[in-house]
Amino acid sequence: MLWIFSALVLAAALVPWLYQGGKAFGSYAEAEALPRILESFGRSARNGEIGRYFSRSLMISVLVCLPFLLRRVRVIRARSGAAVGQPLRRLGWQAVLVQCAVGCGIAAGFLWGLGMLLEASGAFVARATPPPLGDFLRKSLIPAMVAAPLEEWLFRGLILGLWLKFAKPLAACVGTSLFFAFVHFLSPPKGSVVADPGAPLAGFELVGKILLHFTDPLFFITDFATLFGIGMILAWSRLRTGSLWFAIGLHAGWIVAFKSFNLLHRPIDGHVLHPWGIGDSLKSGILPLLALGLTAWACHFAMRILEGRREDFVEERG
Repeated sequence: MLWIFSALVLAAALVPWLYQGGKAFGSYAEAEALPRILESFGRSARNGEIGRYFSRSLMISVLVCLPFLLRRVRVIRARSGAAVGQPLRRLGWQAVLVQCAVGCGIAAGFLWGLGMLLEASGAFVARATPPPLGDFLRKSLIPAMVAAPLEEWLFRGLILGLWLKFAKPLAACVGTSLFFAFVHFLSPPKGSVVADPGAPLAGFELVGKILLHFTDPLFFITDFATLFGIGMILAWSRLRTGSLWFAIGLHAGWIVAFKSFNLLHRPIDGHVLHPWGIGDSLKSGILPLLALGLTAWACHFAMRILEGRREDFVEERG
């Protein structure tokens, strides 16, 4: 918690300077002839709102503060004289590929299936102009390839492993999942406005708006509960398989399905399912929670089959 609090304070202090620097670079890129990649970066910086700059500031702050968290974990390990939590099982590359592929297929399949049902019900419609194939792949695949292994190592590997040292598995999974959901909503609510984004205290004004949306009951039922459910499935799969690979596959599958569906579809305002049944995206609403329940059910049987395959492999080698 101290790690997250420190990252929030650092991000709030950093965001005005990052905002001013980004806008200055955007104006420079517009006036000068630069390589295409720098022009694209400058255009993004020029059009970015304060909320987007805060998200980047928070990522930077989390990485800056991460060594202090890792140092604290090493201190706890040294004091206890034992490994923290349950050690992760080492798997061969074939098992790694199978677990990642199965997890990715289950998560993406159920979430995309929900999207197709919502499109059939009229809650979402296809966009008139879909993005170019290159942008589509870049915005859907790269986040999955980067965020999934990084977040699973941090939340289910490091933090859950640490929590398991001091609590029973259920309590550790619930606590880690609450933490996981909270961190994912450390972004400004949609439509947040800051009077002067370049002011020294603009970041702290934005943090106040972020914390205020945790007081909204609709947000807890339709948004926070979904991320909490995702965290519980990922934590449970880490305990069940003894490794992070199945969880990484699940996480990547959700990201690919979510990003790709958003790129190809848009919600219909005023639909009968809004806002409780489904929100502005596939991660908001009661229906995504039901889809997560089906995903957990499928994961149970998939992991049972994977456990059987591992036991057969051990017996053959014996």
